[in-house]
Amino acid sequence: MITSLSIKNYALIEKLSIDFSKGFSTITGETGAGKSIILGAIGLVLGKRADLTSLKNKEEKCIIEAHFEIGKYNLLPFFEVNDLDYDAETIIRREILPSGKSRAFINDSPVNLQELQELSLFLIDIHSQQQTQELSDENVQFKIIDAISNNKETILEYHTLLKSYKADKSKLNELLKKLSESKKEQEYNTFLLDELVAAQLKSGEQEILEADFEKLNNVETIKESIDKALAIANEEQIGVMNNLKEIKVSLQKIASFSTDYSSLLERISSVTIEFDDIAAEMNRCSDKLINDPEQLDLISQKLQVIYNLQKKHQVSSVDELLQIQNNLENLVLELENIDEEIVVLTSSIDQNRIELDQYSEIIHSNRLQAIPVLSNKLISILETLGMPNVRFKIDVSSSETYFLNGKDELQFLFSANKGTDFGLLKKVASGGEMSRIMLAVKAILAQYSKLPTLIFDEIDTGVSGEIAIRMGEIMKEMSAEMQIFAITHLPQIAAKGDAHFKVSKSTVGDDTQSELKLLSEEERVVEIAQMLSGTIVSESALNHAKALLN
Repeated sequence: MITSLSIKNYALIEKLSIDFSKGFSTITGETGAGKSIILGAIGLVLGKRADLTSLKNKEEKCIIEAHFEIGKYNLLPFFEVNDLDYDAETIIRREILPSGKSRAFINDSPVNLQELQELSLFLIDIHSQQQTQELSDENVQFKIIDAISNNKETILEYHTLLKSYKADKSKLNELLKKLSESKKEQEYNTFLLDELVAAQLKSGEQEILEADFEKLNNVETIKESIDKALAIANEEQIGVMNNLKEIKVSLQKIASFSTDYSSLLERISSVTIEFDDIAAEMNRCSDKLINDPEQLDLISQKLQVIYNLQKKHQVSSVDELLQIQNNLENLVLELENIDEEIVVLTSSIDQNRIELDQYSEIIHSNRLQAIPVLSNKLISILETLGMPNVRFKIDVSSSETYFLNGKDELQFLFSANKGTDFGLLKKVASGGEMSRIMLAVKAILAQYSKLPTLIFDEIDTGVSGEIAIRMGEIMKEMSAEMQIFAITHLPQIAAKGDAHFKVSKSTVGDDTQSELKLLSEEERVVEIAQMLSGTIVSESALNHAKALLN
């Protein structure tokens, strides 16, 4: 439960610090006095987004701090999961800087808004008038039934399985689409692949083939040129080799006379050795040269295959063709794998469907058992709230659709008077009836919820007199199990509180400020009397106020 709230530099509040107690507390004040500001400050502590308009003084930061007693509510796992320091007296602080940036702390540890919002779900439920309207929403109605059905864990397991089921269905649809598109291209891709495989391509072979082709295609010219070179080199009288040898002999005669001559001898010796090696290599090349028209034709055919494939695939090398071949092999293999994946996914989807149906049946069965309980409890409470002939017709029926909370469809119908047909809440219930139904719902849920604090923001809209008294009594009964706050304009409800706070607005110079004050017994009598009769308090109003308080 919330034990204290301090606010600094927020909206019309310059500085405020207030303590709260357990039980039932009422908050009153004139319209525009600042009740919504208090709720707004609590909302910020619970993780709502803020902006610079929240700052009273734009040059200073806004600080809102709330203390909560959480020792009884088994929240240690939340703190451990989020790596936060746990304390039975937990402090949440929110700061809004003049720059517009916002910071949040739980027990002085910085947290993001998501963590703050997750924790707030275990701390406070703020009931607004908007929530009363949401009572007509099917999802809200399901949540009410499921709270009584104790379906929470089952629905969580169902929802986890549903996510997996939907993910598999989505993937299966993608694979089926891909398979359909791939089959159209499969024959062509297979043809291209077979064509490339048949070519038996090897990296670097094009260059080798082109070189061999040039040799075979010009074998006579090459042989003629080599043989002529050999003849010049080895001619007995005037051949190059013979001349080199004569030069070497001549230089040997004078080599000892000077280092210059000996150097020349070494160089001509090297030239002789190198030329001798060249001549030998030319001989080997000449011996290898064979006029082989068949081999030339084979090489020409293979090169033509390569050139045709390069032109078809718009590439310029065998390596690029090999990459295309690899890609086509992967495409064909992928198509084969798609069939296997489809079989696996289909099996998983079928199994998930079986389990989803099992969970849905449990959820449906629990709801069927809870509906009479909910209906009877609602009627019992609403009869005391001036609706003696109220009736509910709540039907859940199984469908073939997997919704987020099961397979059920819901009809939540209502009739307030004898002889009137059942109708949808939002169409047949008045504002006052909706307020009473919502209070009844909250009173019932309080029996199943372990929530520490519930704040009612003007749930008394559209009611008065004895009905208001009974609404106040119900909230007081609820406060035996949880901390209850009621922001109200009705003296009958304000009088039922264990503690009574008043929100007021005052003007000091050019400045307007809101304040929240715990009223003493005497102040409380005056406040309720003013709520009864207006600013000028009559003796009868005071007596009426005392009677309400007693």
